[in-house]
Formats: sequence, structure tokens, C-alpha cells
Amino acid sequence: MKVSGKRVVITGAASGIGKALAIAFQAADAKSIVCVDQNITEATIVAETISGYAIEANVGLEKDIIKVIDECNSLISGIDIFCSNAGITGMPGFLDVSTENWQEIWDVNVMAHIFAAKHLLPQMLEQGSGYLVNTASAAGLLTQLGAAPYSVTKSAAISFAEWIKITYGEKGIGVSCLCPQAVRTAMTENGPGVAGVDGMMEPEEVAVEVLNAIETEQFLITPHEEVLEYSQRKANDRDRWIKGMQRLQKQFEDFLTPAK
Repeated sequence: MKVSGKRVVITGAASGIGKALAIAFQAADAKSIVCVDQNITEATIVAETISGYAIEANVGLEKDIIKVIDECNSLISGIDIFCSNAGITGMPGFLDVSTENWQEIWDVNVMAHIFAAKHLLPQMLEQGSGYLVNTASAAGLLTQLGAAPYSVTKSAAISFAEWIKITYGEKGIGVSCLCPQAVRTAMTENGPGVAGVDGMMEPEEVAVEVLNAIETEQFLITPHEEVLEYSQRKANDRDRWIKGMQRLQKQFEDFLTPAK
């Protein structure tokens, strides 16, 4: 799908990858851009920078996603590209993670994608075209050491994006799934941890990859090239892959399980 002239909505647009996407879409001559975030103050600043719009929303709530779609239909007369980019790291570990912690990260990292697709697909199918960009993580392909909720939800996000692509890809609906490793955002401000094993990328670099994927209708976006190689190794011999990950876990054990 050509980005130029399109109506774009980005969640998690107040900072990081979302902010970089907003700026990149403007540079690519998108017709309209809506910045969605719980932090409406920062989202508004980004929107003003690109002559766009800002909407406050908690993407983990279905009613907020419906509100965003309705307001965007009113503000920019429809949606061509929806970047479901907002996400959270959630609680690390597993044994100390409460049911409430699991529900919170599940709502933001998985259900937000589901809500967006559920309520956007009817109008996109009716207009004959539309594009969904779901931000997941390399953790969803490879596993996130030390963080069960993050790993599980990002894996589910990838699976859902793939299902949408399989089911609606030949009906005018484009789908891309973003799976980077460490990116310089608020999530990594205290350091990239294990995810930084192949270096930290800037959000602007990631945004370029996303726009290129939309233009070429590429499903999987892996800004860190090593991720594809790791995925192939995992698919070829999962037992060997798990043993390698166990060795990596021992290497980072002090970081993953800090002393109390």
C-alpha cells in the first residue's frame, strides 16, 4: 500500500516508536495522522509537530478503541492505516506475577490488537482496502528471558496478526507485524538487558522499516537482521535452541534475578 495520501492512526504515539512513526508518515506525505496515547499531553505535542490530531485512550479497553475509531472517522473521514503500536513490559518473572498483572499486560499487548481489528475490519472491507500494523517484539518469536508475561503476550500478538493476514490478506487487507529487539524508548531507558545482545536501535530506524514494509506489503518486520537467523535456528532444532537459551539465561542470571 502506498503511504502517500493515506489516513493514519498510531497508538502509543506520545514517544518512542509511535512518535517516530508519526514523523515518518508525515515525511512520506500521509494525508492525515492521528496520535493516540494515554499521555495526551505528549501525544498532543507530537500531533502539533506534524499538523495532526491527538486522542486520549487506554488501548486495553474495548470502549476506548471504539471511541478512537469513531473519533477518527469524524476527524479524518476514515482510516486507511492503523498502527496498533502501544505496549507495556508488565511484571518481570513468573512466580510473583499476579493474576491482575497478567490481565493488564494481556489487555494492552494482545486485546488492543484484537479490538482494533474487530472494529476496523468491517469498514476497511467495505471500502475495499486497509492496513493493520501490529507492534509485537522479537521476544514473541524467540522468548523473553526473565519475563513470562511479556514473552507470552508478544507471541500471541504475532499469532493473531498472522491469522488476520491469512484470513483477510486476499480481501484487500494488508497486515505487518513489527518484531524488533532493543529499541531506544522509555521501555529501555534503564538499559536494554538481554534484548540488547545485538545492539540498540533508534526508533527512527525502526519507523523507516515499518513504512517500507507497508509499501511492499511485507508481513514480518525484523529491524535487527539477526532475529530471522535465530528464528530459523529455533525452527530447525527446537531442543538445541532451548539449550542455547538456557546457557544465555545462566549468563544473564544476576540481571534476571536481582538479589532482594
